[in-house]
Amino acid sequence: HFKILFLSVCYNKVMKIKVIAVGKLKEKYLKDGIAEYTKRLGRFAKVDIIELADERTPDGASLLQKQQILEKEGQKITAKISDRDYVIALAIEGKQFPSEDFSRLLAKKAVAGYSDFTFIIGGSLGLSDAIKKRANLLMSFGLLTLPHQLMRLVLTEQIYRAFMIQEGSPYHK
Repeated sequence: HFKILFLSVCYNKVMKIKVIAVGKLKEKYLKDGIAEYTKRLGRFAKVDIIELADERTPDGASLLQKQQILEKEGQKITAKISDRDYVIALAIEGKQFPSEDFSRLLAKKAVAGYSDFTFIIGGSLGLSDAIKKRANLLMSFGLLTLPHQLMRLVLTEQIYRAFMIQEGSPYHK
């Protein structure tokens, strides 16, 4: 039942997916990969990737300086979030999901009335407490530390995979 409603929402292009990422993406191979998955996702949802400038962190920054940087980045992120968005912030302490469960989560939230999903990838210092509190869900891709730029590619692929699972596509196998 969820699957039919989820795909119905998707095919009507009502669904919007926003990825807000702190920091500039420099590597061409990552840009190409993200562009490919964004293009593939286009048949299911309107996708918007928002890149925010990260705040410069001085060498040997104090705890207070780091906190101020997180707050500034948090304010930039907050400005890009709508009240209606279902916000999933990537955080190492977040909940981990197998791909099938992540797909079911998106489907369930779509059926519950959410059509705007915002994913947040913080900068090198992580995310401010305000962003973590605003998030509907903190999600982790495991305990490994990944470069933030690579995380964008992994995230866009997993969002695409979630849609393909709902469709029953062999892509997921």
